[in-house]
Amino acid sequence: MILEYIRYRIDESSAAEFEAAYARAADALHKSEHCVDFELSRAVEKPDHYILRITWDSLDGHLTGFRGSELFRSFFAEIKNYVGAIDEMQHYELTSVTGTGSGADVPPTLFEWAGGAEAFDKLFTRFYELVPQDELLAPMFAGMDARHAQHVASWVGEVFGGPAEYTAHGGGYENMLAHHVGKAITPTQRRRWVDLLLDAADEVGLPDDPEFRSAFVAYLEWGTRIAVENSQPGATPMPHAPVPRWGWGMAPPWQG
Repeated sequence: MILEYIRYRIDESSAAEFEAAYARAADALHKSEHCVDFELSRAVEKPDHYILRITWDSLDGHLTGFRGSELFRSFFAEIKNYVGAIDEMQHYELTSVTGTGSGADVPPTLFEWAGGAEAFDKLFTRFYELVPQDELLAPMFAGMDARHAQHVASWVGEVFGGPAEYTAHGGGYENMLAHHVGKAITPTQRRRWVDLLLDAADEVGLPDDPEFRSAFVAYLEWGTRIAVENSQPGATPMPHAPVPRWGWGMAPPWQG
């Protein structure tokens, strides 16, 4: 995942039209498969300063995928008059330094609610102790790397709002995808994986409140079904994407 930052200096007399131009240009960003999200912010202390932040799925996704598309031409047509007002335009990579503050009404992440890295390490350590005993899953994981449980715990921890350890040190989305391509996972194996992980979650004492388990199971269903699709012969999965970030959905944590 790549962050693009563009700093503008816009005269106050042109601010309204500048924002309107980006509101029109945003349609191209909404439609781009390479754009994850974006926002245009205006400085409070210096109202003539603006920052546009765009999250791209990859550097190539931006420079080749988006800029080489018809969407870029429509995007540029709206904002070309402001190119001369750019002070800086840079791409940035995420680091492992991430987190949330304790602001009011901000619910804890699923990672925090579950008990942090220790909870996920315990969960997947137990899960991969059960796998060799299961006749359906054991063949899939024969010869498994000794650190596999740790890697999966890092992935799921990041997905649930923890530090971006898998992005920084585990190879990111592309590495996780590589573990599934060509494996031809069956729907029965997928379902067993989910069931066995839920058994492990009960064994290690992962939170069992309805709100957490609803979000937890939702991700397992979503993620494993995508893994099945990506693993089939002839599949053409998206080659680059950020590690997904999963939230509470329709059932936020109960704070009674």
